[in-house]
Amino acid sequence: MRTSARSKVDPFIVMDVMEAARAAEAAGRSIIHMEVGQPGTAAPAGARAALIRAMEAGPLGYTVALGLPELRAGIAGLYRRWYGVDLDPARVIVTSGSSAAFLLAFTALFDAGDRVGLGEPGYPSYRQILRALSLTPVGIPAALENRLQPVPADLAPVEGLKGLIVASPGNPSGTMLDRAALTALIDHCRSRDISFISDEIYHGIQYGAHATSALEITQDAYVINSFSKFFSMTGWRIGWMVVPEDHIRTVERLAQNMFICPPHASQVAALAALDCTDELEANVAVYAENRRLMLEGLPRAGFAKIAPPDGAFYIYADVSDLTRDSRAFAREILEQAGVAVTPGLDFDPHRGGQWLRFSYARATADIVEGLDRLRAFANRR
Repeated sequence: MRTSARSKVDPFIVMDVMEAARAAEAAGRSIIHMEVGQPGTAAPAGARAALIRAMEAGPLGYTVALGLPELRAGIAGLYRRWYGVDLDPARVIVTSGSSAAFLLAFTALFDAGDRVGLGEPGYPSYRQILRALSLTPVGIPAALENRLQPVPADLAPVEGLKGLIVASPGNPSGTMLDRAALTALIDHCRSRDISFISDEIYHGIQYGAHATSALEITQDAYVINSFSKFFSMTGWRIGWMVVPEDHIRTVERLAQNMFICPPHASQVAALAALDCTDELEANVAVYAENRRLMLEGLPRAGFAKIAPPDGAFYIYADVSDLTRDSRAFAREILEQAGVAVTPGLDFDPHRGGQWLRFSYARATADIVEGLDRLRAFANRR
């Protein structure tokens, strides 16, 4: 049986690294996981307790397509607390993780063949989801002097863009667009009738200035977020999207047919997680300590070309003095050091062969052990 041309997307390399690490562990090896952007902590205790109560109270079935009204209101309240934005809960679309939000956004905004810009390096699934929807991803190489974030000058020579997706804090760089930089991108897109999508999945995890939401600047954007990162709920597959008021019904029709509704159980837990501030801030304090250790320890292990991240839990390292093949280099590190890291090719198909991404989302003890192993690997090499 044949397959479609649009199904021929590239693999998500980090998932391949995870599988190689799993196989090594199954063979009895100890592996330190610095490859995956997954918190090492469980969902907040209050979220787990709320789900237990809900399961004991009765069955969990379908909800309305856009999510539980109380959860949508709770997310709107989060925007008031974090950004001072007065958001109508009707504009909040609860989704099955941010991945479903990307599918809904790209389907609602673009027609087959449309050109959609994305900064490089950037989250690899943007590119592959666009391709699977018969859209054309257009990589926008971001410069080191702009801390690997796109700026209007990068977009100016690119013709025919119908959309742009940006992430701040970014993956893999952890760098952020400040209010002025984000405003400049939004204004540029507005002047060219380019739909603007802001991926804000790492908001809440920052180490200095607070991340700026696109909703502080404009109401004419799609804003995507998730409970996976700050709220430590990756496997629960629950996220959200904020859309302009006149797009609500368009997205609702798509959500009804594509997903029916987000998982009811995850929605119950997510609503409770919104109130677990102390536990979640304690997680961020762990990431901050891990970041400090990484910024000290990676140069001692030979990875000196790094830019301090503003947020998220990644460090993107230039390893051009060590390799031109980051995929082979990551395999060597896994085999010889027992540390799983992600090749930059996942995030930048053109320059990523000379970069690695290190995640410091796990427990601090794992970070200490991983850095020790990387130093030993560097000394043997």
